[in-house]
Amino acid sequence: MSVAAVVDGVEVPVAEIDAREAQLRASRIASSLPRPGTSEGRQLRRWLTQLVVTEKVLAAEARARGLTAAGAPALAEVIPDMTVRMELGSVAASVLGDPLARAVYASVTAGVDVGGAEVSAYMQRNPRRFTTFDEAYGHLLGAARRRAFRLWLDARCAAVVTLAPGYEHPGDPRQPDNTHRH
Repeated sequence: MSVAAVVDGVEVPVAEIDAREAQLRASRIASSLPRPGTSEGRQLRRWLTQLVVTEKVLAAEARARGLTAAGAPALAEVIPDMTVRMELGSVAASVLGDPLARAVYASVTAGVDVGGAEVSAYMQRNPRRFTTFDEAYGHLLGAARRRAFRLWLDARCAAVVTLAPGYEHPGDPRQPDNTHRH
């Protein structure tokens, strides 16, 4: 069995990435996907690998915390708009489509808060942005929780995920198909 990654000691077979790619290529967005075997096609597989391993990390965390999807926040509560989706990043935003992942999000970020002084200072710097303290507080609290979740998720994945050669993160500058240049 060929392995794309290992998540907390459990192998993720290449066949699982193949199946996810086949599912995507059979969907209505197939015509917008890069051709298989091209640099962009390999990057798509790397992204799919990130998605699969992140789903597995969150599922394991939900089990470890004894969480279920019951009572998870609504998707619109966690990702209210496209700006937030971009702020979270494509993988984190995609996995948060699953209510169980949102239950982990709520658990991980439950202790995050912002202080009144921070909200007041924000309102002074942005006097026309919000009309009430509660609106500004909600905005800053959401941003603080998303940041805490992203940092936790990055650290958790770094701790328990090992990627096989060819399945590196799409943005890893060491992999040959990386095109992000400055």
